[in-house]
Amino acid sequence: MTPSSTVLTDLAAWQENIGMAVRHAEDEISVINTAIGSSFAGVRSAVGTSGGGFSLMVESLSFAGITEIPIVVFLAQRPGPATGMPTWTEQGDLLFSVFSGHGEFQKIILAPGDNEEMIELTGKAYNLADIYQMPVIVMSDMYLSESHKSVTKKFVDEFVSNYKINRGKLFGQDQISNIKNSKYLRYKITEDGISERLVPGTQGYFYQANSYEHVEDGHTTEEAQSRIDQVDKRARKWATYLKNDFSPPKIYGDLEKSETVFVSWGSTKGIILQAQKLLKTKGIESAFIHFNHIYPLDKDKITELLKQNKKYVLIENNSWGQFGKLLTMETGIEIEEKILRYDGRPITATEIVHKVIKL
Repeated sequence: MTPSSTVLTDLAAWQENIGMAVRHAEDEISVINTAIGSSFAGVRSAVGTSGGGFSLMVESLSFAGITEIPIVVFLAQRPGPATGMPTWTEQGDLLFSVFSGHGEFQKIILAPGDNEEMIELTGKAYNLADIYQMPVIVMSDMYLSESHKSVTKKFVDEFVSNYKINRGKLFGQDQISNIKNSKYLRYKITEDGISERLVPGTQGYFYQANSYEHVEDGHTTEEAQSRIDQVDKRARKWATYLKNDFSPPKIYGDLEKSETVFVSWGSTKGIILQAQKLLKTKGIESAFIHFNHIYPLDKDKITELLKQNKKYVLIENNSWGQFGKLLTMETGIEIEEKILRYDGRPITATEIVHKVIKL
């Protein structure tokens, strides 16, 4: 679905050479359910979509949440609602992603800022999905998804050399000795919230995975304490993630010396970096706080970063200032100055410069 279509076409062309299966199913519901089923069987799986297609996927996203099955969703945004402007760009699906799916369940949201981060964070997304056994959404948009940029051979070589596949607590037949409990409990209550996961068909072990709340062995329950125990177990995954794998926003420029501080996320990164250079030629020093780990957030660290005596300016390609709303919800801090563009075109560096001068 535009603008994620290039994921399908490119991977389809490469699949035979890299040992990957690419499927173009009849609709988005089939797409995500096929991917979840593949992941349940032990295969790393991902889907690509945009807002309208993702709308059809969210019931199954909830299913992945309660069954604790890893899945990666590549969500390339375009202006909505409905068909909207399918060949233009917008950052309008952030809050939809945060609250996607019915009921309370854990997910991780990443938003690369450029082509290099797209490579790095997509690789990280697969690891996070496996480690924490939950959906991971990688957010892009038309501007970034269909832009072309050369990355250096050095970057590619370093990424390939440093990237390590981490399947988390996934065990196959040859790793049965790692299972610590004699009776296998797929949803065992653990301190970090993560339970051991077996590939189906592992000899001598059985468990249920269905859409109902369950006890530790997977069997359905409506008992109150079991419900509380499982909800709390799943919630502890976020605390573990924030402790071990959350990356705080990166700061560009001198935060101490700058009066103006830009706050943004995702694909606006390169544009704001260019605006900083233009402002410097006019004698205006600025800093830029760029988020690519969007949700959940480390509330204490982010609050400390945003409560300094600075002129904070929120920059987003949507009309609501959605990331600003998320920051307010998480920290209680509201960024009053906003530069928002929502006509389907990416915001420009000169536009930022002109508006900053007027502030």
